Amino acid sequence: MAVTSEATTLWFGDLMSGKGTTSLDTSDAGEFPMTWKARADGETGMSTPEELIAGAHSACFSMAFSNMLAENGTPPESLQVTAAVTFGGGEEGITGSHLLVSAKVPNIDESDFQRIAEEAKKGCPVSRALAGVKITLEASLA
Repeated sequence: MAVTSEATTLWFGDLMSGKGTTSLDTSDAGEFPMTWKARADGETGMSTPEELIAGAHSACFSMAFSNMLAENGTPPESLQVTAAVTFGGGEEGITGSHLLVSAKVPNIDESDFQRIAEEAKKGCPVSRALAGVKITLEASLA
């Protein structure tokens, strides 16, 4: 069964001086204010498209990794995954996503843990959607 998720952005004005909000319609989980200044200069108190992509990437990787660890017979107690998506501005655009993982996984050796983390990085649907950018991974057992 295919599931479609929706978000809506309302934008007012031009790129440089305008502003907008993005709402997560499917979950009704929130509305996020955005400006070009936040995206290009890191203005605080505002979200960016890259932050939303980072949220999607960290959630997707967490789901894929937890499933693969369970299939290995070593289900995780917990995973903390941060995705850092970099925006280079202008023509450069999104240049990469770095996954930082801290995991509590009983009864797993380091080599299996790293192998499964790499497989999850390559296989998660958001990673596949980001195939045009470099995805790096730093995973450690807590």
